[in-house]
Amino acid sequence: MKHIPRKRFGQHFLSDHGIIDAIVQAIAPQPGDPMVEIGPGLAALTQPLVERLGRLTVIELDRDLAARLRLHGQLDVIESDVLKVDFSQVAQALSAPKIRVVGNLPYNISTPILFHLLRYVDVIADQHFMLQKEVIDRMVAAPATSDYGRLSVMLQWRYAMENVLFVPPESFDPPPRVDSAVVRMVPRATPVALDSRLLEELVQVAFSQRRKILRHTLGRWLEARGFAGTFDVQRRAEEVPVHEFVALAASL
Repeated sequence: MKHIPRKRFGQHFLSDHGIIDAIVQAIAPQPGDPMVEIGPGLAALTQPLVERLGRLTVIELDRDLAARLRLHGQLDVIESDVLKVDFSQVAQALSAPKIRVVGNLPYNISTPILFHLLRYVDVIADQHFMLQKEVIDRMVAAPATSDYGRLSVMLQWRYAMENVLFVPPESFDPPPRVDSAVVRMVPRATPVALDSRLLEELVQVAFSQRRKILRHTLGRWLEARGFAGTFDVQRRAEEVPVHEFVALAASL
């Protein structure tokens, strides 16, 4: 029976075999790799992955698709909202110190998923995700560009990232109204140790009015915290490189 894509789950199924091959090549799965796929859908990417891996864990929210995936002998299906999944428990279940995570993420909740995974970065070896191209542009953006913002800072602090593949709308059924791309995210070996919630709050305040000079936003926030160090607030948030935001959060 044909599965009808569900709008509320943001379902767009990958159907271009050339693109699927290119994604699998970018991921480079090796036999026995402990891998988890988010949102396997109709298994377009799942099938070539599991053929190379031997076994694959998948996270699927749609119960009809989850039931269909359970019929596949080499898949371990977690039927759940990915935002409720504890990835350290998944790594434990796979008896792996670190897992590889892949997926065609639902575009309507891709940013919350990225922030959720940030909490489990210590058990993750690498991540390859298909996302809306403009989200990836923001993830990998350099300072002093219009795409540079909260997402750039929060993710670049913890990951080295690159846009590895462009994916046009016609590669999907139904085609989304946006361009897509695939990003590779590799956790940094020695990130600066800090409270991620503090960095998140700091960055959120800094970019809350991105056209304004920081003294109106971050400057007041730092004053309220009794910050005695030096930080140039005569700039806009988009002019501050990631390492300066990170150093500021660490000093607090």
